[in-house]
Amino acid sequence: MWFKTTDFDDEKDRVVIRENGEPTYFAADIAYHQNKYSRGFDKVINVWGADHHGYIPRMHAAVQALGRKRKDLEIVLVQLVNLLRNGVPVPMSTRAGEFVTIREVTDEVGKDAARYNFLMRRSNSHLDFDLELAKAQSSENPVYYVQYAHARISSIMRLAAEQGYGTPDYNEIKPDLLTAAEERELIKLIDTFPEMIEGSAKALEPHRIPYYINDLASVFHSFYNKHKVVSDNVELTKARLFLIKSTGTVIRNALKLLGVSAPERM
Repeated sequence: MWFKTTDFDDEKDRVVIRENGEPTYFAADIAYHQNKYSRGFDKVINVWGADHHGYIPRMHAAVQALGRKRKDLEIVLVQLVNLLRNGVPVPMSTRAGEFVTIREVTDEVGKDAARYNFLMRRSNSHLDFDLELAKAQSSENPVYYVQYAHARISSIMRLAAEQGYGTPDYNEIKPDLLTAAEERELIKLIDTFPEMIEGSAKALEPHRIPYYINDLASVFHSFYNKHKVVSDNVELTKARLFLIKSTGTVIRNALKLLGVSAPERM
């Protein structure tokens, strides 16, 4: 039994039931998508390996034959991952059945490092995933760099509390005291957070979030290295405490969207 996908701009018709009566993978995929739509979803987003590019036209044909619009199916193609250890490729062979599973990677480096590193690249870009770098506790490890910024902020807030400072609200501070270049840059980045999240969602580009958090953490670390948050200047201390509290909130919320933890101590 054939499905005449050429009626929907596919290059040739496709078999759905084999001569022996067994359904093809394509038949199962048609049923899978119909099930999604029948459950009330407006759009189906599939994440496929780049080697499945040729499968896209037939699936677009299928959803149109089901009475849906072409745009109701969106397919994101992802590139292969090169697994490294200290810069040296980890031997794998699909022909010999030798491969490393995502569970093995997660067991070795932890889910935070695995998720963050996989999400750092555009879906259409190859990823070099170095196992040793993902475990390193240094600024070279992107997830450690970001988590350390959050832990550092938490530490400052605890220190401030020990010195009698509460967590200031915006109406309790003088924002015009925040004039340093790093302070202004933090404010600008925090202000763009909602817009960045919306753009990431609409474009189906989760890599924008790690890029953003890394920029925010970088500016915060620069601010911390140049300026003292808790000082003899009470008003400036309050303003800076509010600023870093806001920075920590944004980092924590962004990491939560990625499924990555935001530790308060490291």
